[in-house]
Amino acid sequence: MSTTVPRRWRRLRTTLLATAVLVSSVVLTAAPAGADPGPPPASMASMGDSITRGFNACGWYVDCPSRSFSTGTDSAVNSHYLRIRAVNPAINGHNHNVARSGAKSADMPGQADAAVAQNVDYVTMLIGANDACTSSESTMTPVTTFRANIDTALNRLRSGLPNARVLVISIPDLHRLWSVGRGDILARTAWSLFGICQSMLANPTSTAQADVDRRNRVRQRVIDYNTQLAQACAAYGPNCRFDGNAVFGYPFTLDHLSGWDYFHPNTSGQRVLANVSYAAGFRW
Repeated sequence: MSTTVPRRWRRLRTTLLATAVLVSSVVLTAAPAGADPGPPPASMASMGDSITRGFNACGWYVDCPSRSFSTGTDSAVNSHYLRIRAVNPAINGHNHNVARSGAKSADMPGQADAAVAQNVDYVTMLIGANDACTSSESTMTPVTTFRANIDTALNRLRSGLPNARVLVISIPDLHRLWSVGRGDILARTAWSLFGICQSMLANPTSTAQADVDRRNRVRQRVIDYNTQLAQACAAYGPNCRFDGNAVFGYPFTLDHLSGWDYFHPNTSGQRVLANVSYAAGFRW
């Protein structure tokens, strides 16, 4: 689906898209070269939350796994799965989405077990938005707890799937979400009506120092989570790659968001997410 955007956002979109090319180029160029990815996988699983489930990408408040950036089958998204299938048809039908809408880092060990049970060759993990997007700043997951959850999940993958490739994807920049949506009355209404990510999105038009400081602290928490994801992946070994903050650094716009909640990626957003994360990963 697409979202109708006022003229002021079209100008902003042009600027942001130009910035996106520069940011993505810098991030991806700066990322250290990983080990040879080996042959393309013949099976894969995606771990994560509602983003990986394609929530709100095809219907009103429903999961749309066919439009998942990772394991989806919709050609409009061109997921990791479809890109791999183009070079290795053996993966056909072996795409397992074990993500769950609403999941947090605490759910990753269980999802890792599900991926192991599928005996897959490739795993993507995008998690952390719900650890930071809570009802208030005080209820965000502590960084140490987040890291412990990720370590447990990755240890289970390494033990159960010792030869599988694992791509750990950075959490999108929630502060950018606030920045591009705060001036849109529909976005503000949805955030308030559905209580979306109030740790970041409460009082979206406020310029009071307390609100400015709160948003900055939530953004820093996301940065801290991404740092832990990078470190945990490095500790995993050569079979794990972190995206080098490519997703965090990409300037998503309102055009990439569902018009029902102005939070989850729509089909266009899932396509961008697939492009950015795949380019920063193994690239079979």
